[in-house]
Amino acid sequence: MIRVVSGALRGRRLQVPQAGARPTAERVRAAIFDALRSYIDLDEARVLDLYAGSGALGFEAVSRGAETAVLVEHAAVAVKALRANIASLGLEGRVRVQVGKVQQALAGHAPAEPYDLVLADPPYDIGGGEVADVLGKLASGGWIATDGMLVFERAARAAAPTWPDGLEPVKSYLYGDTRVEFARPGP
Repeated sequence: MIRVVSGALRGRRLQVPQAGARPTAERVRAAIFDALRSYIDLDEARVLDLYAGSGALGFEAVSRGAETAVLVEHAAVAVKALRANIASLGLEGRVRVQVGKVQQALAGHAPAEPYDLVLADPPYDIGGGEVADVLGKLASGGWIATDGMLVFERAARAAAPTWPDGLEPVKSYLYGDTRVEFARPGP
């Protein structure tokens, strides 16, 4: 089990799927959200957590003031853990699970209101083609608010993403074997 690092849910434990999950380390989550304060206000933010796994990033955002979060995940064991975490944290009505693959979720119509924060923590072994496809859909599909932010987590050894038109890199951070990229809508 892992814990929510800060905010209203600080110290609350999260179930982690038994197989295939690699939750973002607590120190990395703390660093991500500390850095985000320089770029966006999480109060009442709408959050989209792609490749949600345990939901650690999405739950951290809600704990720190985000109004709602949508957690996209396709693995059945992870979906079960997400639903258990929502129930144990009392977040029904604020957090929902969208079951399906990320590429399919983004292939549909963009939301009526774009997200203020999009978190993407794909499996480290995901191919560059899927990364490019997901970033392209986020850039062109109306998913991120004009003043919003994308946080994209990858293995430090992975090649830096090629940013499509419509997403502008802002900052890159290295935390041990984890690279975190911040980007926002741009030219």
